[in-house]
Amino acid sequence: MRDVCDRKHLIMVDQDSIPSRKWASGLTGSHGNGYSVSADDASDDIADIYNQAGDDYASYADGDPSQPFSFDGAHAYADRRVWAVLEAKLVDLRASGAKSVRLLDAGCGPGTWLRRLVVRAHALGFSSITARGFDIAQAQIQRACLAAGNLSSLPGVNLTFDVADLTDRLPEPDSSVDITLCLYSALSHLPVERLTDVSAEIARVTSGHFVTTVRPVGSTPTAFVESVENVRRLKHDHVKDRCEIDLGDGRHLAFGFHLFTAVELRSHFARHFDVEDLRGLDLFHNRFMPDARWNPVSSAHDSHVADELDRLERTYDAILEFMDRATHLLLVARGRRGLTRESSGMA
Repeated sequence: MRDVCDRKHLIMVDQDSIPSRKWASGLTGSHGNGYSVSADDASDDIADIYNQAGDDYASYADGDPSQPFSFDGAHAYADRRVWAVLEAKLVDLRASGAKSVRLLDAGCGPGTWLRRLVVRAHALGFSSITARGFDIAQAQIQRACLAAGNLSSLPGVNLTFDVADLTDRLPEPDSSVDITLCLYSALSHLPVERLTDVSAEIARVTSGHFVTTVRPVGSTPTAFVESVENVRRLKHDHVKDRCEIDLGDGRHLAFGFHLFTAVELRSHFARHFDVEDLRGLDLFHNRFMPDARWNPVSSAHDSHVADELDRLERTYDAILEFMDRATHLLLVARGRRGLTRESSGMA
């Protein structure tokens, strides 16, 4: 296996050429009112925001990075649901007789989800695992490389991370990827008018499944790189698709961010994929989470409450009115391009 932290994959990028500056300079609202956002506005560089987030971002987003399967982060319930989907796709693929698997994580951040997939694929007995993650934030790619170092000794694993832009053409060949990920609102940072091209490009390379999560229009506030208790001021302009955040440490963040309806999310990908599932994640769990700063010690009845919340989630998470008020939207889709493994005899 090639070293995932070699110089080729950690090349420094000229900050003036980072594509997020292009996004900011061309960003327009999604509601047809003609608003635009100038690249000169404060902190419009999305890459810089995630670069400056440092190690705290991985902990905030995914929990303890040394325990990738504990699912104890801020979005633990949603994480478990997303992982159940991804793991099932891997298991089904292996059960079909496939010995090789190709994985792509678009907007991978610190690489936690791709590492989970590689570890599980290896445990399932795939003899060849090709996995690539990319992100616009250089610092997050560096962290992904460091965290993935312990996978380098696994036989048959080819894992790489790159600094790249979601709006660029993907280097993967047509119909070559078994599972493509784009999780936790990477799509929301794109100008809405680019989503048609982005979805078409993802569909071009994906022969298997595409899994994405985004923030819906009725979701609770988030600070993206910090927990919300560290926020002094948060404002989202739904007309301009623009978010501004003042953090307790004095940082001011301003960037484009789009909130999706379930119908809208489906429409962007149904043109190129067969949508297998679309539902809301975490309708109730975060609303009932205890907070050590305020709540007393958890009672013995919490397990009953958790079971009831699970039942409520499963009852309402595919109903449109509830989906748009969930914490996240989950879309699972199947690629249409090329022959399936079953019909082509790929192994």
